[in-house]
Amino acid sequence: VQLQASGGGLVQAGGSLRLSCRASGFSFDNAIIGWFRQAPGKEREFVAFIMWNDGDTGYADSVKDRFVISRDIGESTVHLRMGSLSLEDTAVYFCAARGGWPKLERDEYNFWGRGTEVTVSS
Repeated sequence: VQLQASGGGLVQAGGSLRLSCRASGFSFDNAIIGWFRQAPGKEREFVAFIMWNDGDTGYADSVKDRFVISRDIGESTVHLRMGSLSLEDTAVYFCAARGGWPKLERDEYNFWGRGTEVTVSS
């Protein structure tokens, strides 16, 4: 199983960025792809998930209405479009996968990719 996250970088507050997570090596049936983030000195926290089969999504309250998660079935890729970024969004962002039902807890995800760093400047 491979999850490859990309798209991080430096962006000014108020700006936008799109992260991508390319997945391979597992069955996408009933797969849930989630994004998590970990800010310096903080615990890794849930950001958003998408159900591969039907595209249903869920978001953390802190990013709702600012971030949009989507999937490109043909490219086996999940995108996270982040808008209205603030300093509090600075973190390393990770994508993860699990099967079955959506979960918000990081320990419920079996597979993880390397993170991609997002830095929001003032």
